[in-house]
Amino acid sequence: MSGAREAAAAQLDVSRETLARFDSYVGLLEKWNPAINLIAKSTVSELWSRHILDSAQLFSLGPEGARLWADLGAGGGFPGLVIAILAAEKAPELRLTLVESDLRKAEFLRTVLRETGLAADLRAERIEALPPLGADVVSARALAPLSTLLSFAERHLAEGGVALFPKGRRYQAEITESLERWRFSVQKQPSMTEPGAVILRIGDISRA
Repeated sequence: MSGAREAAAAQLDVSRETLARFDSYVGLLEKWNPAINLIAKSTVSELWSRHILDSAQLFSLGPEGARLWADLGAGGGFPGLVIAILAAEKAPELRLTLVESDLRKAEFLRTVLRETGLAADLRAERIEALPPLGADVVSARALAPLSTLLSFAERHLAEGGVALFPKGRRYQAEITESLERWRFSVQKQPSMTEPGAVILRIGDISRA
């Protein structure tokens, strides 16, 4: 067991079966990444901390009793596939919908779901063209500016739903810019993996 994997496994606190799913996922990502650039080449060596643990920290921020989690612009599966793997063990009632319009990336996601035996709904469509999903949680990582993400969340969240958006050090400027067009409540959860970064937990979204 590599040091990074061992450290991540200790923090994830999951069963052997779930860890095996993560191993399968990581193996597929390393195999596919050179061809379709799922993550930056410079971060492959930090995959467990930079991507898996960074995504896993969103899992506990969803509302209690959530039934549908939609990950928008799922790309390489962060955080959507990570949430799906954790949910299979810790919240089996939670359904995942992964939205990814890039057909090559969608095929990667489909392959991981098949190889890991995960049940998730994959939509290879544009976020703004997809019929409203009515999700209890909407997430998106490294996808778009906050104002754009809020328009996606307004479309796809159920009433009372929560949006989870990891953001870097510039998050306060994005909030200020978004308030020109939107009204929303926001909680800022410090990132456990990146100093200065946060996860924005947003609700009550409406146009200004």
